[in-house]
Amino acid sequence: MTDSVKLMNGSTDKSVCAILLAAGSSTRMGENKMLMRFCGKTPIELCMEAFFKHADEFVVVVSDSTREEALSAAKRLWEGRSKSVKIVNGGKRRQDSVYNALKAASSDIVAIHDCARCCVSDEIIASSIASALEKGCGVASCKVVDTLRFADSGEVVDRDALLCAQTPQCFAKNALMDAYSQVDAEDTYTDDAAIYSSAGNKLYFTKGSSSNIKLTGREDVALVQAILGNKDNVTEKSCGSVPQFRIGLGEDTHRLKEGRPLILGGVHIPHEYGLDGHSDADALAHALIDAVLGACALGDIGMHFPDSDMRYKGINSLELVRHTAALVRESGFEIGNLDATVTAQKPKLGPFRDAMREKLAEAFGIDICAVSVKFTTPEHTGPEGRGESMTVRASALVFKS
Repeated sequence: MTDSVKLMNGSTDKSVCAILLAAGSSTRMGENKMLMRFCGKTPIELCMEAFFKHADEFVVVVSDSTREEALSAAKRLWEGRSKSVKIVNGGKRRQDSVYNALKAASSDIVAIHDCARCCVSDEIIASSIASALEKGCGVASCKVVDTLRFADSGEVVDRDALLCAQTPQCFAKNALMDAYSQVDAEDTYTDDAAIYSSAGNKLYFTKGSSSNIKLTGREDVALVQAILGNKDNVTEKSCGSVPQFRIGLGEDTHRLKEGRPLILGGVHIPHEYGLDGHSDADALAHALIDAVLGACALGDIGMHFPDSDMRYKGINSLELVRHTAALVRESGFEIGNLDATVTAQKPKLGPFRDAMREKLAEAFGIDICAVSVKFTTPEHTGPEGRGESMTVRASALVFKS
C-alpha cells in the first residue's frame, strides 16, 4: 500500500529522491525510537527537514506504528510547498523496505537514509548526492579511529584499510534497481552499498561524521540530544530560540501497599505502608526527575528508565536522579532550583524535610538551598486522603550552561 501526500501538485519527476527508512522494530531501544522526540520533533521529521533542500521527491518507508507520524510530519512541513511525498510499507528486511521505496520513486538519483541517523548534516547529504550525480554512487562513511582486534586471536586489524559506512547512501536509481534485480532472495545485506557492489558496480565514498550517529540503544539518546542541541542549523529549525531559562513540571502518584518500605527523597520513613512500584517507588524523586527532563525537553522518566527493564527493579531512585542530572548536563543545561509538594494524609513528613532536601541536592549535584520540599494533607478527600496513595507535584528551573 502506498499513500501519497499531494503538496502544491508538485511533480514527482525530479532529479533526486530522498528515501527515508522509518520501519525498523527498534528492538535494542525497547521502544519505537521513531516516535521519540528531540527538540520537540521525531527522527522522521528531523530527517525530512534535513533533506528538504536537497531532494525534489520523498519516499518514506514506514511500519504500522510510524505511518501516522510520517503522514502528519509531511503535512506539517510541506503544506503549501512544491514537494511530493509518498509513504510506503516496509518489508521483513531492510533490503525489502528499500526495494519497496525504489519501486515508488521516479527520480534519477536516490538518496537512501536511515531516520535513526537524525543528526545528519547538510554537508554530508550534499556530498553524497554530488558523488552520485557525478559517479553514480556516493556512500557517506568515516575512518575507523579505534584499535580493532580479532576476537579469537587478539591480532590487530589494519584500520587504515577500513571504513565505517553510514547513510545517506546515494545511487543512480536505475543502476541500483538493476543490482536489486540480481539479488538472490535468500541473501541478506546490511546496506545498499553491498547490493550495489554485488552487481559489479564501483563504490565511491564521501565524508561522513562521528556526529552522524545511529540512534540504536538507550545510551544513544543523550548523545543525539547533545548533538542536536549544539548544531546551529538544527537548533534553528527544530528548537527555535532556546531561552536562557526553562521550566518543567513533573507529577507522580503511587499506591500505598502494606509491607513496602516508604521512601521519599531517598529517605526511609517509618510507616506501616509503603509506595508500590517497579523501583523503590520514590514518588518525590520521580516527580523531580520528570520536571527536570521536561524543562530540557528530554522526554520523561518512562522513556529513560522503563518499568519493563529489570535493571531498574527495586533500584534506589537516587541512582536515577544521578543519571538524569548527568544527562541534563551533557545536553548543555544546569539545574537552577527544584520545588516539590507531597500530598499525603499520613504519616507526618515534616521532620524528614531537611534529610530529603540534603539527599536530593547531593544526587542532583546542586546546593541544598536550591531544593524545596513541601507537604500538604488533602483533608481526608480523594485517594490520598483515604490513605490509598501519595502524589507528588514538582517544578524545575534549568538554564543553558
